[in-house]
Amino acid sequence: MRADARRNHERLLVEARAAFGEQGADAPLEEVARRAGVGIGTLYRHFPTRADLLNAVFQEALAELLDRSRELAEADAPCRALVEWLRALIAHAGEYRGLAHALMSASYDRSSALARCSDPLRAAGERLLERARKAGQVRADVSIGDLMQLTNAIALAAEQCPEDVFLADRLLALTLRGLKD
Repeated sequence: MRADARRNHERLLVEARAAFGEQGADAPLEEVARRAGVGIGTLYRHFPTRADLLNAVFQEALAELLDRSRELAEADAPCRALVEWLRALIAHAGEYRGLAHALMSASYDRSSALARCSDPLRAAGERLLERARKAGQVRADVSIGDLMQLTNAIALAAEQCPEDVFLADRLLALTLRGLKD
């Protein structure tokens, strides 16, 4: 990439992070381009779709989640490690308004650029889940796909009630315990 193209790419990422943080994952791409000091065509040359831009913006968070899964893979309590990682997923999905919905959609659209973000997370979660299964701490019929959809749904619910900062934790705890004592 030429130096000017690399600068444009980096400015677009910086401004996309800011716009997504302020306005959510549905922030207008025209505004991202304007804030970066480039035209919309330049944005689309670097990031052909919104999902491509979201994928690029979340690569740092993805790396952190993958690092965390590797750390947790060595934990003494496999189920607790899995739950801690699910909490990290919920926190990530809740960082930007609209991200949980985009991630849920990506799990059904394998061609989406966000699927490239989802696939390594799914593999990391599967390793933690399998470890918890082998330890007899999680039922055999629990799938990582269902758990990831559940975490996105919890993040989406929490997004709707931002004043209740404990909602996501309560919903995850309820999910893990079930309805019966």
